[in-house]
Amino acid sequence: MTEAKQIVLASRPDGKPTTENFRTETATLPAIKDGEILVRVIWLSLDPYMRGRMDDAKSYAKPVELGDVMEGGTVAEVMESKNSDFPVGKIVAGSFGWTSHAISDGEGVRIVDPAVAPISTAQGVLGMPGITAWVGLNDIGRAKDGETIVVSAATGAVGGMVGQLAKAKNMRVIGVAGGPEKCDYAVKELGYDVCLDHHAHDAKSLGKAIAQAAPDGVDVYFESVGGKTLEAVLANMNIHGRIAVCGMIAWYSGQGIKDAQPLPAVWRNILTKRLLVEGFIIFEHFHKFGDFMDQVGPMVGDGTITYREDIAEGLENAPHAFLEMLQGGNFGKQLVRVGADPT
Repeated sequence: MTEAKQIVLASRPDGKPTTENFRTETATLPAIKDGEILVRVIWLSLDPYMRGRMDDAKSYAKPVELGDVMEGGTVAEVMESKNSDFPVGKIVAGSFGWTSHAISDGEGVRIVDPAVAPISTAQGVLGMPGITAWVGLNDIGRAKDGETIVVSAATGAVGGMVGQLAKAKNMRVIGVAGGPEKCDYAVKELGYDVCLDHHAHDAKSLGKAIAQAAPDGVDVYFESVGGKTLEAVLANMNIHGRIAVCGMIAWYSGQGIKDAQPLPAVWRNILTKRLLVEGFIIFEHFHKFGDFMDQVGPMVGDGTITYREDIAEGLENAPHAFLEMLQGGNFGKQLVRVGADPT
């Protein structure tokens, strides 16, 4: 019998979520059954998609029910096992949620090799954010050598990876990020050609800045935010450009929707420029994870791909870190250190 500290969804947010929407509880886990494993969580990933799970609305995935543990990807150590695929002591990645311990039947769980890279990367550059960037750039954005790409949320867990992979394809890479520190990091550490601070612009002036940074126009836009960045990029898209729609964090809590560019203007750009706009949900592409790891794993291991992690200490601080992330307060991949590293 194991005591697990858990953070559950206490109430559904009305607009912007608050810490009052979460509650900390302690649960006693039963003994594991045949085919199951008991894990202790070491790292918890915080991601924008979790905001959608808090709403009771029809979407591509079921919402978190009131009183249930918040959903989230984790890296964990197997403590007990009655499943031969996951021996005791192995490090695994799985969606165990905002909890200190969990029981799993192994579905959707994969073993993490600590020799490839630090285990935290299994929820970052070598996890869901990494493969999101890889699929979005190559399969959805159809990026090509010599093209120009704009990457929103340019220093985030996904955006930072998109930018580096695009540079590896010999593209001109323009980032949009929040604040001079992030923009400086994008250029000096991630290799962006240019990074524009959206805090310093409205949609019109940001559009002009993108036009100056991309004199030959924009071929690919990796979209994670919506808002004024989308409006600014649309005006600069080339004919037959591609937009990979990964997220729209600027609108997740209902903010800015009334001020957004009217749909007819967006539709006209798509029509007259013959744009290919495709939304994608990364969970439908996880069958490519092996190919992703084969290509990108060595690039992370040898330092070709760099990354930054923003770490909150302790499961109890997950709600605050999550809310800060939704406002752009994180710098790099947002993680929570839930437990000690394995000895």
